[in-house]
Amino acid sequence: MRAFRFVTVDVFTDRRFGGNQLAVFPDARGLTDAEMQALAAEFNLSETTFVLPPANPQHSARVRIFNRVAEMAFAGHPNVGTAYVLAREDEESPRAYRFEEPAGLVEVTLMRDAAGRVTGAEVAAPQPLRIGATLPVATAAACAGIPEAAVLTARHAPTLAADGGNHRLLVEVTPEALSAAQPDLAAFQRAVAEHADATCGFLSLYIYAPEGSAVRARMFSPLAGTWEDAATGSAATPLAGFLLHLSGEQDGAWEITQGVEMGRPSLLSARARRTAEGIRASVAGRCVPVLRGEAVL
Repeated sequence: MRAFRFVTVDVFTDRRFGGNQLAVFPDARGLTDAEMQALAAEFNLSETTFVLPPANPQHSARVRIFNRVAEMAFAGHPNVGTAYVLAREDEESPRAYRFEEPAGLVEVTLMRDAAGRVTGAEVAAPQPLRIGATLPVATAAACAGIPEAAVLTARHAPTLAADGGNHRLLVEVTPEALSAAQPDLAAFQRAVAEHADATCGFLSLYIYAPEGSAVRARMFSPLAGTWEDAATGSAATPLAGFLLHLSGEQDGAWEITQGVEMGRPSLLSARARRTAEGIRASVAGRCVPVLRGEAVL
């Protein structure tokens, strides 16, 4: 029998049982790909991370991220939570980490309180904003289970965007529709079949309603086994980048509230700026430790 230590944390929250849950295996040496996937499915969280030695010794670690059904190139709350777990276990923890991931090198900066204790982290999306195709209002509305009239198009049509992770369909909706939305799995399946070139066989939906400099949001990804996500850093960063793109400004910042309808309120602090490479974004949040234990294989 082999035992592998894990820690779970709630990410993008300052209170236990809020935010988005994450399981972290701080030392995943000896686990096979199949075992990592099986453990992620067993935890049944939106993501589980596995920390391995880096290929380049100048980097901090290699981090592999699995959702319930597949490995991911990049995700937001797993990077925030993994950095938090590693830093809490290392009294000599650095100011920042560099994680090797399929999407590229991910820079994560630790957040600390006045006493120097680690409270969370900020993760920079590994790639500039990429704006993809638009999808019909009818498709977006069907996926969200809301009337077509509730999709607002004055600023933009439903638009696919990404910055290192899976592309997200960004859809502005009315505040009432945001609260009432219920994802429709069959509509997601139809959308992928009807728009195969644009979606590349995958679709997740990030609906949002601006409230001044703040934003309320919800994320649905039933095709990946996540009916609804409590906090999605890799959707918050392309949203921040896209909102900056629409504004024409040089930089911007948004406080994004997510997970309220699930009973797991989350707060994501996203910001974006224009650079020579394009629009780059980051997202920050706090973490709370919850469980510790061992997986026995």
